[in-house]
Amino acid sequence: MRLLILQHPLEVRNAKGSARLLHLSVAGSTLVAGEVFDPAQLSALLDVEGRQAVLLYPDTPDDRSLGMPTPPPLPPGLLQAPGKLLLVVLDGTWRKSRKMLYLNPLLHALPRLPLSDMPPSRYRIRKAHAPDQLSTLEATCHALGEIEGDHDKFLPLSRAFDDLIDTFVLHQGRL
Repeated sequence: MRLLILQHPLEVRNAKGSARLLHLSVAGSTLVAGEVFDPAQLSALLDVEGRQAVLLYPDTPDDRSLGMPTPPPLPPGLLQAPGKLLLVVLDGTWRKSRKMLYLNPLLHALPRLPLSDMPPSRYRIRKAHAPDQLSTLEATCHALGEIEGDHDKFLPLSRAFDDLIDTFVLHQGRL
């Protein structure tokens, strides 16, 4: 499986961001910053070795009111063949990621991988509106664990993320 992380430009230098740690920890990942991508560049990023690109993003029916089409269904059996998968992740706040999705029509055409049975977020340095709103790293680790059928494989990365959060909180004088 390959991983493509599309990072909102305002997240690039954010000390609280998790996408850089994710990129550095997952072999074969690609991290690209931008909000509106050139269609040719984005098409090239999505066309990797004949892999099927899938967007890690919840199905948001209210997007239809913005003129976004219903995403295509996830091809049956695709998740059982991780070697044929390119997991596309949008890194930014919910508002920023939704804007990235809206502004890049090529992303509309991707089937979506919604997450289910998610653990509560441990990302206590950013406000979430619901317990299951995870950071980019947490959501991606959960998705990779589901796809590969091995959540334990990503525990070291989750622990490193916890350590990063603890250090950040400590330096902010909150521990």
